[in-house]
Amino acid sequence: MTAVADVKPRLMTQPRLQRLREVLHQMRKEWTAYLFISPGLIMFAIFNLFAIGYSFYLSFHKWNILEPAKPFVGLDNYTRLIGDEGFHQAVGNTAYYTAVAVPLTMIVGLLVALLLNNEIRGRGIFRTLYYVPVITPLVVSAIIWKWVYQGDYGLLNYYLTRLGLIEKPLLFLADPDLAIPAVILMSAWGGTGYYMVVFLAGLQSIPEVYYDAAKVDGANWIQRLFHITVPLLAPTTFFLFVTSVIGSFQVFVQIYIMTSGGPLHRTTTIGYYLYEKAFRHFDMGYATAMAYALFAMIFVFTLLQFRLRRDIEY
Repeated sequence: MTAVADVKPRLMTQPRLQRLREVLHQMRKEWTAYLFISPGLIMFAIFNLFAIGYSFYLSFHKWNILEPAKPFVGLDNYTRLIGDEGFHQAVGNTAYYTAVAVPLTMIVGLLVALLLNNEIRGRGIFRTLYYVPVITPLVVSAIIWKWVYQGDYGLLNYYLTRLGLIEKPLLFLADPDLAIPAVILMSAWGGTGYYMVVFLAGLQSIPEVYYDAAKVDGANWIQRLFHITVPLLAPTTFFLFVTSVIGSFQVFVQIYIMTSGGPLHRTTTIGYYLYEKAFRHFDMGYATAMAYALFAMIFVFTLLQFRLRRDIEY
């Protein structure tokens, strides 16, 4: 019995050893491929894997650039987030930005895609014009919109005054109630072209036979939209929603250029608050803990979206 028991593990391990030898043989055989991709792998290892690991190490230390002592503090940086009112406000501002900017941009992008999916004169030109803000550097777009919102000579105040809609110029970026809606409007303007292109790809993948059958049954444009277009665009919509939420949680450039946190910190998002702690207060340990807290939020929210998607499908 003992001899039989000893033979069985050997028989089980032999196929595994054989497969391992085959893999190693193929790796030696294709060493030139690994040689060509080695620069990219080295850069990825240094600037991604090492950076992620080292930042996680920093999050457990009181790490100030200007101070030589960098003591280990354990979970203090993470527990500090619980009582940080500034962090709580940043989370609320980020949630508000996400809840408004993502649906607004997706709806406008879908409407533009539906319009430009039709055979209209100059369709290519309109598609190009709508996509230009996407390829414009975000910093440049933010500077332009900061000038548009300017209180004394801004373009928006000029036209609102000429139309008689306001009596005196509004300080869009200095008003606590108008600052973050102004940033959201700018973000929607810059992202509509991207959503348009992705939705156009989804629309053109829908077979025309569905629309022809619906027309024969007497369905109007609204019925075809909600019973054919929207359901068949569900995978595209889900992709855009997930990536948009992830991007909105990390919003930074618009805030940094246009408001610098805004009046009463009403536009201070998690990304901008993290920047302040890291590069203004030099509290790298606390900033990296905040970065991992942001990662946890994005990860959990993304899992919830995939779970909700699966529940809806089944």
